[in-house]
Amino acid sequence: MLAVKAKDFAILIGVLMIVIMLIIPLPGFLLDFLIIVNILIAIMILLVAMNAREALDFSVFPSLLLIVTLFRLGLNVSTTRSILSNGYGGEVIATFGDFVIGGNVLVGFVVFLILVIIQFVVITKGAERVSEVSARFTLDAMPGKQMAIDADLNSGLIDDKEAQMRRRKIQSEADFYGSMDGASKFVKGDAIAGIIIVTINLIFGIIIGVVQMGLPVGQAFQTFSLMTIGDGLVSQIPALLISTATGIIVTRAVSDGNLGEDVIDQLGQNPSLLYIAGSIVFMLGFVSPPLLPVTMIIAGTAFFGAYTMRRNIRQVTEEPVIDEDPSSMAPTESVVSLLQIDSIEFEFGYGLIPLADESQGGDLLDRVVMIRRQLALELGFILPTVRIRDHLQLSPNAYRIKVKGNVVAEGELLLDHYLAMSPGIEDPEVFGIETTEPAFGLPALWIDEETRTRAEMSGYTVVDPPSVVATHLTETLKKHAADLLGREETKQLVEHLKETHPVLVEDVTPSVLSIGEIQKVLRHLLQENVSIRNLPLLFETMADYGKVTKDAEILGEYCRQGLSRQLTDQVKPPEGPLYVVTLGGQTEQTVQDAVQKTEFGNYLALDPEQARDIIERTGEQLSMFERYGASAVILCSPTIRLFVRQLLERYYPDVPVLAYNELLSSVEVKSIGVI
Repeated sequence: MLAVKAKDFAILIGVLMIVIMLIIPLPGFLLDFLIIVNILIAIMILLVAMNAREALDFSVFPSLLLIVTLFRLGLNVSTTRSILSNGYGGEVIATFGDFVIGGNVLVGFVVFLILVIIQFVVITKGAERVSEVSARFTLDAMPGKQMAIDADLNSGLIDDKEAQMRRRKIQSEADFYGSMDGASKFVKGDAIAGIIIVTINLIFGIIIGVVQMGLPVGQAFQTFSLMTIGDGLVSQIPALLISTATGIIVTRAVSDGNLGEDVIDQLGQNPSLLYIAGSIVFMLGFVSPPLLPVTMIIAGTAFFGAYTMRRNIRQVTEEPVIDEDPSSMAPTESVVSLLQIDSIEFEFGYGLIPLADESQGGDLLDRVVMIRRQLALELGFILPTVRIRDHLQLSPNAYRIKVKGNVVAEGELLLDHYLAMSPGIEDPEVFGIETTEPAFGLPALWIDEETRTRAEMSGYTVVDPPSVVATHLTETLKKHAADLLGREETKQLVEHLKETHPVLVEDVTPSVLSIGEIQKVLRHLLQENVSIRNLPLLFETMADYGKVTKDAEILGEYCRQGLSRQLTDQVKPPEGPLYVVTLGGQTEQTVQDAVQKTEFGNYLALDPEQARDIIERTGEQLSMFERYGASAVILCSPTIRLFVRQLLERYYPDVPVLAYNELLSSVEVKSIGVI
C-alpha cells in the first residue's frame, strides 16, 4: 500500500515540478541535470516501445506522452529564459551547440533544421496518420470481433472467463488507439513549438545582445546562435526518439516476439535474397573501382550472414523430434484431448450451414446465447457452452442434439420453407410437405413462401426454420437439465451463494451435506422441471432436514414443500380454478403398501397388473382435461407423491404430480376425476 502511494506521489510531484519550471528561473546546474534526465526518459521510452510485443503492452504511452511533452516544453521555457537573460544555458547546451556548429554557424543551423524537418514531416506526420487510421479501423472492427468471441464461446472453443478477457482486450485496444490518435497531436505540436522557440531565441537573442549587453552584431550572433542551436538539439533529439517510439507503437502488430526478434526472424526467412543483395553490392565495386574494397567487405559480410542463416534453418528443419516414450506415436496432449466429451453439442448437415454462417444471415449463434440466458433464469443455473459444428455424415438437412456425448434429439429442416401447425381445423388450400414439429411432436406442414400468407390467415402457427431449431434446443435442454448439473456446476452455485449467504452455506456444507449430496437434491428437483433459482430457500430446507436424513429424494420432497408458492404459480391458470385429478383412497393405499424400505433407499415394488391398471385409469382420467381446456395435473398425498411420479413419468412425462401440501391454500382446486 505504501509502495502504491509512493508511486502516486512521485508522478504527482513530477507534474507539479513541471508547472513550477514554467514560472521560476532555474540555475544552470539544475538545467543540465534535467536535460540529461529528459534524454534518459526518451531513450527508455524508445527501448520499451521496441520491446513491446503488442501495443497494449505499453498502454500508458498516450498519458506518458503528454507528461513528457509538457516536461520538455517546460525545459524549453527555462532554457529560453536563461539564454535570453544571461546569454548562457548551461554546460550541456553549450557542449551540444559547439559540437554541432564546429566553427560554422550556418552548417550547424542547417543540421538542426534537417533534424526538425525529419521529425515533423516524416516521423510525426506518419505516426499521426497511422494513429488516426488505426483508431478508425479498430472501432469499425469492434462489432465483428465481439461476434467472433460470441461464436467461439457458443461453439465451446473458449469459456466465459476467456471471453470476458477478450472483450476487455478489444475495449482496451479501442481506447488505446483512440487515445493515441489524440496524443499524436502532442508530438506534432511539440515539433512546431520547437521551431518557434528556436526562431525566438535566435532573433531576440541577437537583439538583446546588441541593445542590452552592448555586444557587436557578429559576437552576439555567434553567442546566441551557439546557445540556440544547442538548446534546440538537446530538445529535439529526445523529441525525435519519442516520435520514433510513437511510430513504432502505432505500427506494431501483435507478435510473439519484440521488434528486434521479429525483424531478424522475418528478414532471415529467405537467405537467398541476402545472397542476391550481396552480389549486387559486390558488382557496384567494379562499376566504381575506388569503392571496391568497401563493397567487398559489405558483400562478404552479407554472404557470411546468408550462409549462417541457411545453416541454422537446415538444422531446425532436419533436427529429429525425440519422444520420451518410444511407444508413443503422438504427443500425449493430443491423445488426451480426444477423450474430452462436450456437455452440449449441436451438429448439423452441410445443407444447414447458413443457419450458423453470419455472412449468409445466420443468427443461430446469437439465438444460442439468448437460450442460455433464458434457461439460466428459468432453471437457476448456467448451462455449459454449446458446441456448434457441421457433421458431414449427417444428411444435408438433418441436425441432432447431444448431451454428454449421447444423441438426445434429432430433426430435419427445409431452409427455404416454413413450418405451419394447424389450429385444429384443416384448410384444404394450405398444403405442403407433412412432417412432425420436433419440439412437441405435433403434426405440421413444411410450406413455401407463397402459401405462408394463406396459412397465417387460416390461423396456422407459422414458424421459420431458425425458430424451429431454437425451440427444439430450448425444450431439449430443459428436459435434460438434470443431466447437465454436475458437481462442478453445483460447486459454482454454492460459491456464488456463499458470497451473499455465508452463514447459510456453512450450516449445510461440508458438515451436513457434501457437494455430491447437494447435487443429487438439486438434480431431483430439475428432473421434474422445478427451478432451483431460489437457492437460499433450498439451502434453508437442507439445513433443517439434512441432519435427519441424507436421502436425496426425501430431501428433495422437503424442498418441494418449501417451494409451494413457486409450484403453485407453475400450474395454476391465470383465471378460474385449478382442475386436478386425484388418487382414490384405495389406490393410494395400494401404492403405500408397495413401498419397500431398504438401507439403500425406498423404492416402489408394485404388482405389474396393478401398475398397468393404475396407468390405464390415469390415462382415462387425463383425457377429461380436454373438455375444460386445462393442463393436466395429478394430486395425491405427500407420502406417496414421489412413488406415483416414478410410476407415471415414463408414460406421462409432462404431467406434474403434486402433493396436497405443495399447493397454497388460497388456490381454488376443483377435482374432475378420481383414479
